[in-house]
Amino acid sequence: MAAFSAAHPEFAAAMKVIASVPFSSGFADARYNGLSAFRFVGAAGVATPVRWSMVPTEPFAPDTPGQAASTDKNYLFDALIARLARSPLQWHLIVTIGRPGDATDDATIPWPDDRERVDVGTLTLDRAETEALGNCRDINFDPLVLPAGIEPSDDPLLSARSATYSESFTRREGEKKTPSAVQVPATGRRS
Repeated sequence: MAAFSAAHPEFAAAMKVIASVPFSSGFADARYNGLSAFRFVGAAGVATPVRWSMVPTEPFAPDTPGQAASTDKNYLFDALIARLARSPLQWHLIVTIGRPGDATDDATIPWPDDRERVDVGTLTLDRAETEALGNCRDINFDPLVLPAGIEPSDDPLLSARSATYSESFTRREGEKKTPSAVQVPATGRRS
């Protein structure tokens, strides 16, 4: 790892940024940040670079040493399912607007903190589902499958992820499907 870090200083810089933020106590209060930039393209053809984050409405609680992870490998999933049984969870979709000169071709370079942020929507989860066939088990989450008005940036990571996810999907399609270790009790579902 030391040799890789020495040969790739951008990796060391990115890890420093990642290590500066504590891990959350679970999925419900975690912030999810898209690292790659995209381009929002208006009707007039003007493109604006953006990055996105999903910001929870749940108050942040840092991970504490000795959480249930030491005894139960599914504790994060179980905690999320239990939390959803009480009430829905929400995350705000926050779009950060880039400025000229902001890196769009390198996901390891953070944009300055003073960039405009716009709350463009809310994701609400009101129940958990199993990974039974027909849900999201056999979907390829390709970052380059984009709706009209959103285009990829010049970040080469996007094409690399697209190709890697495609290969992963192809390999998973050939595997025997087994039940998930994470189960959603019928009493834990909300309608």
